[in-house]
Amino acid sequence: MDNKTSPSLLTLSVELIFRILDNLHESTILFSMRNVCAQLNTTTDAYRRYQAFTTLGLTNNHFGADGAQRVAEALRNNTTITTLKLGGNQVGDKGAQYLAYALRNNTTVTTLHLSTNQIGDKGVQDLADVLRNNASLATLDLEYNKISDLGAKHLADALRNNTTLTTLYLDYNHIGAVGVRYLADALRNNMTITILKLKGNQIEDRGVQYLADALQNNTRLTTLDLASNQIGTIGGQHLANALRNNTRLTALDLASNKIGPIGVEHMADAIRNNTTLTTLDLKYNQIGAVGAQHLASALRNNTGLTTLDLSSNQLEALGAQHMADTLRNNTVLTTLHLEFNEIGAVGAKHLADALRNNTALATLKLGCNEIGALGAQDLADVLRNNTVTLIVSSPFS
Repeated sequence: MDNKTSPSLLTLSVELIFRILDNLHESTILFSMRNVCAQLNTTTDAYRRYQAFTTLGLTNNHFGADGAQRVAEALRNNTTITTLKLGGNQVGDKGAQYLAYALRNNTTVTTLHLSTNQIGDKGVQDLADVLRNNASLATLDLEYNKISDLGAKHLADALRNNTTLTTLYLDYNHIGAVGVRYLADALRNNMTITILKLKGNQIEDRGVQYLADALQNNTRLTTLDLASNQIGTIGGQHLANALRNNTRLTALDLASNKIGPIGVEHMADAIRNNTTLTTLDLKYNQIGAVGAQHLASALRNNTGLTTLDLSSNQLEALGAQHMADTLRNNTVLTTLHLEFNEIGAVGAKHLADALRNNTALATLKLGCNEIGALGAQDLADVLRNNTVTLIVSSPFS
């Protein structure tokens, strides 16, 4: 009778197992070779390619909750992966629950991308519970999900005690003024969040007021994205009030908010003496030439703003003239976006004349402005002596 033992992977030498692993993708090792037994885990832990496997990218694979469960199981004993890219997988609340459970004891994952996953308030609650104790996660991306005011509350409650999360993306969810109030209250005491993105929600002017009040005392937030939130003129005024006292915020995105010339006037008055804000995005805000005049006046005194986006604001030639007037003496602004403003050849000439003296501006974007041959010639002439990068083509070309 033949008593020979059937060969097993575990009977092979470490060197031979390494050779087998050399022919497998890192994700195959993670999902198929791990957690089989303690001995094989020890061997793969020593394998150099597995040790260097820090990013798991599975974006847009539509693997659902079952796939999320497999990822969670793979993370159970993993100590190498720091970044999880799981966007576009329809994991839902159940999948978020699996991942949250895996992260309770994980101490290595620092970045988690879960955008476009149909995660609602229940899934967010499970993730928020993790944030109460997790001491490694620094970036959480929950864009394009189904988070409402209740989900925002769960996150806010967790942020009161969390000391590691620095970046939170909540763009394009269903968060209104009530949800933002929860987040704003948390920001009064949170000392770690530096980047908060809320683009494409429905916070309106009332929600902005809550955030503006929090910004009066918050000393950590550096980047705030509130684009496409219907904040209007009043919302612009609330943020302007905050900017008068806030000395931390460096980047503010207010694109597509119908702030208008009056709202921009308030913003301009606030940035006149603000020295910390370096990037301001005001595209698609219907500010017109009057709004441009207010901003131009403020920029004569401002010593902090380096990037300003005024694209698609109906500035026309007069608005371009106002910006040109301030460029003659401004020595701080390095990037200016003026695309889609119908400035024409006359507006182009005003800007070209200003560039003869300005040596600070590094990038000027003028695409889709109908400047014509005359406007192009005026700009070409000034470029003989000015080193500014001038972009006159469509941003979509």
